[in-house]
Amino acid sequence: MRSDTDGGDVRRGVGVAYDGDVFKQPWSVVLLAVALFAAACGGDGVESFDGERLPQDAASLQATSAEAMGNVSSVRFQLTRTGAPVYIDQVESIALDSLEGRFSLPGSADAILQVTVNESLGTKLGAVAIGEEVWLSNPVTGKFETLPPGFDLDPSLFFDPKDGWQPLIESLTDTTFVEELTNGRYALTATAPAERMQSITAGLVRGQDVDLDLQLNPVTAEVLTIEFSTDFDGETSDWVLDLLDYGETFEITPPEE
Repeated sequence: MRSDTDGGDVRRGVGVAYDGDVFKQPWSVVLLAVALFAAACGGDGVESFDGERLPQDAASLQATSAEAMGNVSSVRFQLTRTGAPVYIDQVESIALDSLEGRFSLPGSADAILQVTVNESLGTKLGAVAIGEEVWLSNPVTGKFETLPPGFDLDPSLFFDPKDGWQPLIESLTDTTFVEELTNGRYALTATAPAERMQSITAGLVRGQDVDLDLQLNPVTAEVLTIEFSTDFDGETSDWVLDLLDYGETFEITPPEE
């Protein structure tokens, strides 16, 4: 892995994945998987949360959430960015628009990233990380290659329960309980320190404390949604991060090169 100081101030990206061996199939199948995944996760309304609801106390919820996030074994995640572009390469030609992925202990992840190349061409990239090995799909051929120079796209960095999410929740300041939402979730606000946001976004966000709008599972205190805004060079990027399917069993395998 390269350090944050290699290659200057790089805004890095991370990844997504789906059921089955999607990365071994043609890109048409990948696109279908993306559509099906998005459709399955859509919809509003009241959610079902089985069990006794936690007290609506900010300090108690923060402590319970930190413990719950530190014990996560697997999860799916979706990240959407709007507003000012955020780049995943050193020459700032590839901007991340969104990503969908999954993480599984002990540090494996795979991903599909929706990106814009040279401010005009929209395409998708795949990223897979297993241990210290990272692969990225070639944007032209679609074939997976060992991560080339100029990129830092390790999707396993995006969700690290013990070194990422647990200390993030523990370090939140000005945590306030806002309300119970109509969908049953608990809404809170808080401020996250810069170094912790850099960790959970795999370097996409860096160098600034961030005000968060959080939505928690009212029974387990697992984080379900985080919304926040960041500023780069005087421009604002707006982010929505969704976490779902905690504890789902799936296997992340190396791609066919």
